[in-house]
Amino acid sequence: MTPTPRPVQRTVISVLAAAGLVGAGMLGAAPGGAPSADLPSTYDAQARERAEAAAERTPHEHPGTVGVVDALGPATDVGHGHVHNDPTTKNAVSRSGEAAAAPDPTTARQRSASRGRVAAQRTQREPRLRGVPLRTPRRTVPESRYAMAGGCYRLAGHELTFQATGLGTYLLYAPDRTFLAASGAGTTWAAAPSPDADWTVREVGLGRFTFTLADGRALRRTTSPRGLATGAAQPFSLRRAGGCTAFPEVGTDVSGRPFGGVTSFQEVRGWVDPHVHGQTHEFLGGRVICSPPFHKYGAPAALVDCPDHQVADGRGALLEDVLADRAPGTGHDPVGWPTFSYWPNPHSLTHQQVYYKWLERSWRAGLRIHTSLLTENHILCTIYPLKKNSCDDRDAVRLQARDMRAMQDYIDAQYGGPGRGWYRIVTDPFQARRVINQGKLAVVMGMETSVPLGCNVQLGRPTCTEEQMLTELDEMRRMGVSQMELTNKFDNAFTGVAGDAGSTGTLTNSANFLSTGSFLRMQTCPSTYAPGTEDRLQSPNLGELGDPPQGAPDQDAIFGAIWKLFGDVGVQPAPLYPAGPHCNQLGLSPLGEKLLSAMIDRRILFDPDHMSVAGRNAALDYLEQQQAAGRPVGVLSSHSWSTPDAYPRIYRLGGFVAPYAGDSTGFVEKWRQHLGWTDRRFYFGFGFGSDMNGFGAQGDPRGADAADPVTYPFTGLGGVTIARQRSGERVFDINTDGVAHYGMYADWVEDAEHVAGADGPALAADLSRGAEAYLQTWERAWGLAPDSCRNPGLRMSVRAFTRAAAPHLGTRALMRRLGQPWQRLGREFTYCAREPGRKRVLMTVELSRSGKVTAVRRR
Repeated sequence: MTPTPRPVQRTVISVLAAAGLVGAGMLGAAPGGAPSADLPSTYDAQARERAEAAAERTPHEHPGTVGVVDALGPATDVGHGHVHNDPTTKNAVSRSGEAAAAPDPTTARQRSASRGRVAAQRTQREPRLRGVPLRTPRRTVPESRYAMAGGCYRLAGHELTFQATGLGTYLLYAPDRTFLAASGAGTTWAAAPSPDADWTVREVGLGRFTFTLADGRALRRTTSPRGLATGAAQPFSLRRAGGCTAFPEVGTDVSGRPFGGVTSFQEVRGWVDPHVHGQTHEFLGGRVICSPPFHKYGAPAALVDCPDHQVADGRGALLEDVLADRAPGTGHDPVGWPTFSYWPNPHSLTHQQVYYKWLERSWRAGLRIHTSLLTENHILCTIYPLKKNSCDDRDAVRLQARDMRAMQDYIDAQYGGPGRGWYRIVTDPFQARRVINQGKLAVVMGMETSVPLGCNVQLGRPTCTEEQMLTELDEMRRMGVSQMELTNKFDNAFTGVAGDAGSTGTLTNSANFLSTGSFLRMQTCPSTYAPGTEDRLQSPNLGELGDPPQGAPDQDAIFGAIWKLFGDVGVQPAPLYPAGPHCNQLGLSPLGEKLLSAMIDRRILFDPDHMSVAGRNAALDYLEQQQAAGRPVGVLSSHSWSTPDAYPRIYRLGGFVAPYAGDSTGFVEKWRQHLGWTDRRFYFGFGFGSDMNGFGAQGDPRGADAADPVTYPFTGLGGVTIARQRSGERVFDINTDGVAHYGMYADWVEDAEHVAGADGPALAADLSRGAEAYLQTWERAWGLAPDSCRNPGLRMSVRAFTRAAAPHLGTRALMRRLGQPWQRLGREFTYCAREPGRKRVLMTVELSRSGKVTAVRRR
């Protein structure tokens, strides 16, 4: 594939863009005076300001202005610089601010019928769930080299906590909080973990193990008072003991067993987050997100600030300051573990928020599907001066995929060995269903990059061939990618991008030029488009500048003349745009259509978020055509980066939608709006797209004095009890801290149910049904027909149905013949058939414990 050329002028523009980024941060931040030396107080003050700003974004009246808002209309500035009831982008149904006010694309009658169908689905029988042990019971003598993880055992007269650093490797942690370590030919009790304290354990007989370091030194007995030295390996017996000290680690503060199903193939329950960035500590060269999501030496080693943040007591964190709308150099308390006085918080975007123990808390509370997106932005990576990794999108996603596998192994190590952990990477919906019914978290590997598969566009020409694209796609599929967006921030060989608005949009547009050789090709949207069906408004544009001076050339005319003379070379000549609304002229390319076809063949879920309106419309048109032709399709919108006109179409395709989570108040309104867009032919459940670790601001706290706040402890899915989350010395409360880290999504769901008021139980039901809805969308992408009860045209005769449900047939083969069941309760699948005089006959297929057909009966 042709590499992206980098001529001298692009280097100059990159410097200007970088300067613009810092300049915009300086101009956008409050100038103030010298930064306060009391950084925790500074953060507290900023948190209060954000809470006040959040209050300003909700409908309200200022003293002395009673009735002004009503008199002026629903979206009027009453003279103090903002509109009271205009929601922020993160709480809008679309993250395009221009599209947020779009008219609903459905009729009142359609919306009413849709809400009624969803309400009826909530009344159906619930699947039976069971509590699942967190790990296998611990034996007196460990049964394998993995089984002692997290346990207390006696070794040569010492009671030690075996803290797993990997599969079969351990720190040996003493009651006085020291570590058994090698020192020359002897041993010592070290104050901190190191390679000299990281022991590989091997089993040499029942209950007998050797302990060896990476350099070959091994534990052996000695007559010294410590009783241990190093040299040739000798076996040691291990027995469970008491009196150990727990290794320092983040808590989950959830009690009770996780829930699973009574069979591996039944209907599932659980929350879905299809848009998380779990490995972005490797993103943008690996020096932007400060901490990894796990470290073999635990939270004290993982949850530390970036080296540049630690300069001058946190005042070296220029990017963090700009992203948090502060003047560069304001600074923050750089100490993470154990105090966490500044980070994590909802607006600190350069610090790790998806540490594995925080993720574990949300899993234990009810999360059951989690899509971790592999991501990169090669332009920002190139501009950012600190890096340790390649800026090539393909290198980045490979590295992040390896990290996901390493994280799975690490969590396995904490829970007793390969396959024992709760974090399970899945590659098909059938595997995901088994994992969820085991009570574990199904982790889907997704991809969101600006130049996927190495296919950029340069001066209107793709930099890859179809053959190269397919080779790259096959590699991604083998790697485990099952969900994919076609773009993120820039135009590419597959599609145009929606772009960004405001000052961010200006910088993104400059970066698009660096990436493609062209600024975004935005023009005024066609008059046939409904209001709100538009891409992000670009600046500068003639609508902002007013009418051009008399005698000044009309840019559109000049552009049109060049177009006529030289043809469409795919280049926007200058970033001065006509008045809005704006639509990117670059839509779905022929190569993009071929990619969609290849994704259908490889059963990869397609996410149209971030595409231009033209690109997304063409993509949905194509999927509708392919579905009508009998090809299976799978589509979802994962975080509100589509326009509202797309959501009913996605539902009609049997797709799944998870709006951007944002604040709990805004999310509840998005849920209510989506209830009117569902399709009667498909099962409905709802999700949320957190976009955490993806530079997406998280939900703010409603405040301790808000109406109906969350009270602790509360009950999560499956009856677990959830207390305030403790990380080291810091205790988090959703009412005052908001979604500071991923573990707080357990609390955020509870808060959203409180915000919903009388609708809280309905919201809880729809979120708990999200995992099943996602799996059913994914199953249809794998070729399963939708259920015959909601789709009368798919009903077989009773006789044909009975023949098709042959004895000993497995569940997957059964569904290939009969389609998706209407209900999957325990060991029974329910379908609909027909017979003369009866259009709907309920049929039950009875299954064995292993999922084989044993009988068919009418109901």
